[in-house]
Amino acid sequence: MEKEENQNRTFSDHNQDIPKETEKPGESSAEKNKQEKDQEPKEEIKEKTPEEKIVELEDKVARTFAEMENQRRRFEKEKEDAFEYGGYSFAKEALNLIDNLDRSKHVLESDDKLKETEALNKTLEHLEIIKKDLISIFEKNNIKPIDSLNKKLDPNFHQAMMEIEDDTKEPGTIIQEIQKGFTIKDRLLRPSLVGVSKKVTKKEEKTEENKENQEIK
Repeated sequence: MEKEENQNRTFSDHNQDIPKETEKPGESSAEKNKQEKDQEPKEEIKEKTPEEKIVELEDKVARTFAEMENQRRRFEKEKEDAFEYGGYSFAKEALNLIDNLDRSKHVLESDDKLKETEALNKTLEHLEIIKKDLISIFEKNNIKPIDSLNKKLDPNFHQAMMEIEDDTKEPGTIIQEIQKGFTIKDRLLRPSLVGVSKKVTKKEEKTEENKENQEIK
């Protein structure tokens, strides 16, 4: 009996010494999965061959040269525009001189005291000479007036300010120039302000017919 008891004790002591695979307290299944993934063998990154590296470098060099060429062309265009249109703002402001001359002529012509006087005629003549000289100077610098009268309205060069009923002209024809427009080389400096023709409305046609009938009677 004593031998059997001793054998049982040694067997139980031996079982206690063997470590048991038990779950750690608080360990979740997610952490277990993570540990399992960490233990999985990682895929080796494939190193590029010398030929592949050369192709990649050639592509980068080609892209760099293309960007440099585009930048060079852009700088050349900006330099050319600066040379060609450097006086754009000055030219636009200088047009006010022509506008002021036209306004002065209009004021003088509207003055009843000066009408049909020799002084008025000489003054208007001098103002017209100054205006022609200014336009001549502008044209030498590639600043040219826009032809408008009796031409079709072109939104690229004209700005319609009013419509004038006129059956003698095709609708959309410029029959009045309020302010002259100008271009500098191939660029618009300012549009011409114009009045364009439109067809007479039916109501006015009827009134004109009535007037004609009354005159005949």
